[in-house]
Amino acid sequence: MAEMRIQNLVLGMVATNCYFLLNADTKEMILVDPADEAEAIEEKVNAMGGRPVAVLLTHGHYDHMLAADSVRRTYQIPVYVHELDEAVLEDASLNLSGFWSSSFTMKADRLLKDGDELRLAGFEIRVLHTPGHTVGSACYYFPEQKVLMSGDTLFCHSYGRTDFPTSSMRDMQKSIRRLLQELPEDTAVYPGHEMSTTIAMEKRYNPLA
Repeated sequence: MAEMRIQNLVLGMVATNCYFLLNADTKEMILVDPADEAEAIEEKVNAMGGRPVAVLLTHGHYDHMLAADSVRRTYQIPVYVHELDEAVLEDASLNLSGFWSSSFTMKADRLLKDGDELRLAGFEIRVLHTPGHTVGSACYYFPEQKVLMSGDTLFCHSYGRTDFPTSSMRDMQKSIRRLLQELPEDTAVYPGHEMSTTIAMEKRYNPLA
């Protein structure tokens, strides 16, 4: 099993977690939600001695992807997103950049579906479609490491907002319950904002459990 080292930076105007998932053996790295400040991301990559191979977006909102295009060009790597958030990435009114900052849109390189299995940086990754915050929100589960990148779906004792374009409270409830039912309790959960948690903790304290 590949050893994963996880670090993060809190970036952008709404304090978004950008994660750096390093394979300790090969030094290959996955970047999750490069929120903003591409130079800071590159400095972190260098400090960790990583070699990025892919960008995983948990959803298409601007505060999770403003640096994605720059990072993609710098490292010549693909950007992945769930297929239902393709339109969110490409529409400033849907990705909210038009409301909160300068309008920004981008295209992903690879579109994903629920149940897709990826092999990146030596890690097995399962794509879990978890709509609610956006129609194409997705979580990335690393079964060997028991790690979940939950984006703005599952937070510590909370969950993502459901009052945005393409959001759905009903879908959010279904998505949270799916995660809590399907994943092992000792899974470490790394959300798009605030602190990490575990599936066991959320089974006990999450209001949608």
